[in-house]
Amino acid sequence: MKGFCPHCEKEMDLKKVILNEDFNIRGENITLEVTYLECAKDGHLFTDPTSDDDPLNRAYREYRRRKNMLQPEEIRDFRTHNGLSQRELNCILGWGAATLSRYENGALQSEAHDRLLRLAMKPKNLLDLIDSNRESIPSHTTDRLLDQLRTEVREDCQSLRMHFEHNFADLEPDEMGGYVPLDLDKLINAFLFFCHSSPIVKTKMNKLLFYADFKHFKEYGISITGSRYAHLPYGPAPHLYELLLALLHIDDASIAIEEQKFGEHIGEVCVALRSPDIGIFSTSELKILAEVAHHFTDMSATEISDLSHQEKGYMETNNGQIISYAYADDLSI
Repeated sequence: MKGFCPHCEKEMDLKKVILNEDFNIRGENITLEVTYLECAKDGHLFTDPTSDDDPLNRAYREYRRRKNMLQPEEIRDFRTHNGLSQRELNCILGWGAATLSRYENGALQSEAHDRLLRLAMKPKNLLDLIDSNRESIPSHTTDRLLDQLRTEVREDCQSLRMHFEHNFADLEPDEMGGYVPLDLDKLINAFLFFCHSSPIVKTKMNKLLFYADFKHFKEYGISITGSRYAHLPYGPAPHLYELLLALLHIDDASIAIEEQKFGEHIGEVCVALRSPDIGIFSTSELKILAEVAHHFTDMSATEISDLSHQEKGYMETNNGQIISYAYADDLSI
């Protein structure tokens, strides 16, 4: 092929040469094929000025893929979906005026900024950010976006609730669920009952729910919530517990998940953002919930986890198995 050689400064015979080239992106080695033009006269290599290929941009895209980071078009789509200008979203996120423009045009974002963007992509989180930064964007944009996001939050909540309940819909009330169908409202309010006065470590919350349901079954022959409890490495936990947490986090902002320092360690705690509806519980259910809360008041998450590992129902099941309420008779409390 014929083309202009910048070294010879005239038209020469050229050929395409593909070489493997290493790019060091934040300490990560990324090897890519890069196409060059080679002058037939002196062997000089140079990039094709007519090509749209940008090897560094491809290296950035590969780095993002490996690190599960957002690509430029995903950032742009998120912003435009919400009808925000770059300036408005920069203000909401507390970033410099040119930050989003650089990211949407291919600059490699920091991991901290990527995490913040992913958090902001959840309607509930973006709603909170906008609600607390109303002065940063025009009032007409704020009002429109708040209405849109509240609708999306409600839809997310309904979708999560349907997904959660769908997993139990075809299950007959039996000893695996304490002979009552799942009552999601009772499960949510039992959750809130335990953390409404003070934050509860997630691991401990699992065990409080387990002990409340199994103790009620032990004394009254049925569980409180109808939840099934799985044998997990840190002890029994409600089946689909992470989905339950997501539902609680979105459903009317029932809880917040916050980080808290415990000595040298940091753990996640559940913080109630509203009071439980205790009216949905019977007298016996409220009695058991109160007894369990009182019994474990001074016990740490590690201590209650260790205790749950000694329960017969846990010891005689394997990881992932549902623990039958038939083991309630052997409960230690």
